[in-house]
Amino acid sequence: MDPADRIARLIATEIDASPAQVASAAQLLDGGATVPFVARYRKEATGGLDGTQLRNLSERLAYLREMEARRAAILGSIRDQGKLTDDLARALAGAETKAALEDLYLPFKPKRRTKAMIARENGLEPLLRAIQADRAADPAVLARGFVTEAVADVKAALDGTRDILVEELGENAALLGALRDFMRAEAFIAARLVAGKEQAGAKFSDYFDHREKWASIPAHRALAILRAAKEEVVTIEIAPDADTGAARAEGIVAQAIGPLGSGPGDQWLRQVAGWAWRVRLSNTMYIDLLTELRKRAHDEAIRVFARNLRDLLLAAPAGPRVTIGLDPGIRTGVKVAVVDATGKLLDTATIYPFQPKNDLRGAEAALLALIARHGADLIAIGNGTASRETERLVAEVLKRLPRGARIPAKVIVSEAGASVYSASELAAKEFPDLDVSLRGAVSIARRLQDPLAELVKVPPEAIGVGQYQHDVDQRQLARALEAVVEDAVNAVGVDLNMASAPLLAHVAGLGPSLAQNIVAWRDEHGAFPSRAALKKVAGLGPRAFEQCAGFLRIRDGKEPLDASSVHPEAYGVARRIVAACGRDIRAIMGDGSALKSLRAEQFVDGEFGLPTIRDIFAELEKPARDPRPGFVTAAFADGVEDIGDLRPGMALEGTVTNVAAFGAFVDIGVHQDGLVHISQLADRFVKDPNEVVKVGDVVRVRVTEVDVARKRIGLTMRKDGGAEAGGPRKAAAPAGGGKPQPRQGGGKPAQSAEAGQGAFGAALLDAMRKR
Repeated sequence: MDPADRIARLIATEIDASPAQVASAAQLLDGGATVPFVARYRKEATGGLDGTQLRNLSERLAYLREMEARRAAILGSIRDQGKLTDDLARALAGAETKAALEDLYLPFKPKRRTKAMIARENGLEPLLRAIQADRAADPAVLARGFVTEAVADVKAALDGTRDILVEELGENAALLGALRDFMRAEAFIAARLVAGKEQAGAKFSDYFDHREKWASIPAHRALAILRAAKEEVVTIEIAPDADTGAARAEGIVAQAIGPLGSGPGDQWLRQVAGWAWRVRLSNTMYIDLLTELRKRAHDEAIRVFARNLRDLLLAAPAGPRVTIGLDPGIRTGVKVAVVDATGKLLDTATIYPFQPKNDLRGAEAALLALIARHGADLIAIGNGTASRETERLVAEVLKRLPRGARIPAKVIVSEAGASVYSASELAAKEFPDLDVSLRGAVSIARRLQDPLAELVKVPPEAIGVGQYQHDVDQRQLARALEAVVEDAVNAVGVDLNMASAPLLAHVAGLGPSLAQNIVAWRDEHGAFPSRAALKKVAGLGPRAFEQCAGFLRIRDGKEPLDASSVHPEAYGVARRIVAACGRDIRAIMGDGSALKSLRAEQFVDGEFGLPTIRDIFAELEKPARDPRPGFVTAAFADGVEDIGDLRPGMALEGTVTNVAAFGAFVDIGVHQDGLVHISQLADRFVKDPNEVVKVGDVVRVRVTEVDVARKRIGLTMRKDGGAEAGGPRKAAAPAGGGKPQPRQGGGKPAQSAEAGQGAFGAALLDAMRKR
């Protein structure tokens, strides 16, 4: 079978599609099309494959093409050696994984000088064949005839013969496959404390004497054990049950030799089978299963990070409202920045309401003046050190506003990654004359207005919603996170005349260079009057325009369709639809009733199929729909500002800041996130926490456990624990005073996400600490 056909058939099975769909999508991607573009604007070609299917297709396509290249290289190598048989060629053609290919190649792979090679050079291979052929003969007697100057005695002859057989067994693809299957089903992974490492490895105390099935160990526990081993706190063993498993493994090896009876030769061969397992094959299986476990755990950690990042990027925006950003600090003061509805910096200040200056009156006066001068609608308060103290200050300020004045809502906003942005080259270019700390306040304000537009300026790894992110394959992680950012940006769409270069860089078909060119053109010529004007940008050719145009929006331009997700290539058919309504396009857009008398099938032609026409209908009904939810806030309880204020049984409201395989972390306003273990998420069995919650959800919880010394908070969302069931909840945004304070969905700083893990132990604390 042609390699391309084989790949298409295999991927089609994996993503629930047809080989023709896979082949068509692969052709588009090979031609430079992006996943968002293909998913949105080439549905006819791919049969409607969605973004998730296309991402999986793209990833598997790269893996399988690498495997096909390796298959061809192996075939060539064996053929050049003159050892390629029809049976071997068929086996290589049927191998479905890289591991299977390498197993088949082992006997032919160039290798350094081995004991088995030396034994063959010493003429001992015929002895092995003699033992195999005559099981009734005593191997020691047969070995006497092979004692030479190079082979000192009978023992040396039998040892060399054993080395040859062990090497053959170690290169037996069928045996290796059978052993892997056995180990995957039966192996246990065990961690044991290295003597003298009790104190140095205290954070891994849960794994000082730990054992569980390899097949079912959760990713987070596997990663904790792997890190503990890397830090030489524990040793790892992966082996079958000591009482029965080893004997079964030796039996599998013996079966590869052939049927064994009770003769002297059979007994010797059986002993060699056991020796081969203990000395060589068990170690091979340990390495293989450790590699598989690491990959499995890394894949899961990356999946969790990507999912949480997506939820955070697609968190509800507060919208274009004048916002004051506060970056709390004690000794260095609270940094203040005011931005207008478009995010443009209007004003800055630094206030010192806390020790050592204690200038409370000056701080209040400064905030009152800024609120009045700029007509602030929102006050965004960073959630780091002194966050609750700053929130109390703002509450007092809001009480002092004149009767009848507009009272801004105060909202706690995640600071995670803000310091990284503040010190970045990007921030320096954006605000060359602004102090680094004040840039952080600007970022906090903008995050509240539009989380997506601001968070794309921060490396995803710094946002703090990952699990063991520093332990996983960094290239794979970067690819996965870049895909998440790209999908999120293109799902929302980007305002061409307002977007920053970092945001534009993630639009399909662009990138950092073209994004900078777009901003430079905009700075020189003013706002883009139309999408078509993009073609005037240096370096932006027809292919880039095709990819990006549908995801860029121009508000109030000459062409109404430029404000929609209708691609310019489809403007003709869109106008035919509008003409059939007999009304002006501006009157139709947003009026679903105008299209009710039409059928999408009427407008299908040779260029545009039914999927595209239906998308145009949907877009005309609700132009530029934002897939993000409405702005939701949480209310923190009065008087609960520190972990010491918590008591078991308290019912509180909080925001989900991180979702891991073992549960969800919730910020309840005490500077330490609490953990809702997976068993406490709902009054039913929950296999995946994301079935119940996602990052940014506002939830009701009840405190079940408080450990002040270790800064751990246990929470429940179970009804039988007194808390409401999980799920998003909308809360009012009160004006201030002693009222509970709203909170934007989003994440805590990395250093505070480790709290509340209860019985999960310090290994998990360490994992979350390094987010």
